[in-house]
Amino acid sequence: MEQLLSQLADPNANTTRLLTQLIDEIRPADAHDIDAARLHMAMLSEILRDRPELRAALRDAITQLAQTHRHIELYTVTGILPNTGFVAELVRRIGHKLLPEVLDRGLLRTVLRRMYHQASDRHWVGGVGEDAWLELITAMRFDEVAASETMPPAAAEILRSLRVLSYWIAAGGVEPELLRLEPSLETYESPFLAQNVEMTAYLKATPEHWGKAPGDADERHLRVLFGQCQDVIERVRNTAARDGTSIRLTYHLQRLRQLLRRSEQLLDILEGVQNDRSGVAAYPPIVKLSMQLTCDECLRDNLRKHVRQNTELIALRVTDNASHRGDHYITDTPREYWSMARSAMIGGCVIAFMACLKLLLVGTQMPPLTGAILFCLNYGLGFCLIHILHGTVSTKQPAMTANTIAASIEEAGGKLRNIEAMTDLIARTCRSQIVAILGNIGIAIPLSALIAWTVFRIGGTPFASPEEALYLLEAQSPVHGGAVFYAAIAGVCLFISGLISGYYDNYAAYNRIPERILQL
Repeated sequence: MEQLLSQLADPNANTTRLLTQLIDEIRPADAHDIDAARLHMAMLSEILRDRPELRAALRDAITQLAQTHRHIELYTVTGILPNTGFVAELVRRIGHKLLPEVLDRGLLRTVLRRMYHQASDRHWVGGVGEDAWLELITAMRFDEVAASETMPPAAAEILRSLRVLSYWIAAGGVEPELLRLEPSLETYESPFLAQNVEMTAYLKATPEHWGKAPGDADERHLRVLFGQCQDVIERVRNTAARDGTSIRLTYHLQRLRQLLRRSEQLLDILEGVQNDRSGVAAYPPIVKLSMQLTCDECLRDNLRKHVRQNTELIALRVTDNASHRGDHYITDTPREYWSMARSAMIGGCVIAFMACLKLLLVGTQMPPLTGAILFCLNYGLGFCLIHILHGTVSTKQPAMTANTIAASIEEAGGKLRNIEAMTDLIARTCRSQIVAILGNIGIAIPLSALIAWTVFRIGGTPFASPEEALYLLEAQSPVHGGAVFYAAIAGVCLFISGLISGYYDNYAAYNRIPERILQL
């Protein structure tokens, strides 16, 4: 490492090549060996702390790269969903896999790609944690360089990137689908457009007030507007869960969130540099953004990530609507609890007749195809009747409530941050499920027995012979029969049916199918 660092002091040295070799020294043999990566970084930090001339060489090399390369594409493209759509981006990635693109040497993004040229680098870059990178950047002692009275070129690049991001946010805020679900964006001043006006003023004032009192270059109002944009996005999403959404809208909202988040990250860096001329206050946001950009660049042409990312968007679209429907199966108050019990009893009544009708159909000795069709009609029409009568089938509940729980976890960023709220939701779900089960079987079993006894008393013939009855009992045994296996299959199919139901409920709501039918 010391030899590479000493070579960086040569004015004619190839800075990019030497920095790439330095990263090769840090890179562990196994990308998942985080301890080895931390050890290598600690060794480099120790060298930089002990050798002022070497840290000056590394610091000057990094500064030179930042001053002589364009940053905009790195900040505005890397890690942000493209606006070209799924298929076009998939074709692009496949094309770049087969025939790598020509890299622009003037882009800082190109330098980053060459330094971290292995896709597996993302594992150790993110795995070592922010503390290790903070230790390394602190060891470079950028505070030893005298603060400039004029804006550094790197800060000017950030401002140009903020301008691009602001325009994209403003354009995204006037998308027709967004305006359809949030008419207030047209009626009142849109925060998406207002942030662009404020950003323009901020970009103009920042160079003039660099190194002075903030004045008009205060970003606090911008952050307020960004927060309002986030609020609008959340309202649109809630409205879409009720009135229907599309993959395009879900994709668009995700991209808007990413643009807003990237703008805030760049503002964090500028704020840190302005508040502390040595730049030390900007180290944490710089490290956080650099780690994110590096990991995203490692996955720039990754097909699996692209497919997974868009699959998650489709799942989010379905979950949004299915979770909205799942709320009906979760009770909050005692009144709703007993209403669920009554609804389950209605379902139990219909189920009892469905079970008896199936036994009658079995006794007719029909051909297999005819029997299968009639069995399906029996269940299908029975469930339709339950729906019309506002009944509940307990086996359907988990398929719908699972989406509600999944949506709650997603709103928390994939982590159970609000443990109390999540615990309360699960408890209410369990209570609702239990009362639905009791309501179903509490009515279905005795009513079925009553129907069978009535038929036997009137006709003198039971629904099933003693041999058939023993067979049915044995088939329900979790030990001797296949009840557990068949129940598992039913559970999977019910969950899939819940997703399909959510998808088409969303489709009907988004395309306003009921209203279009009514106007015929």
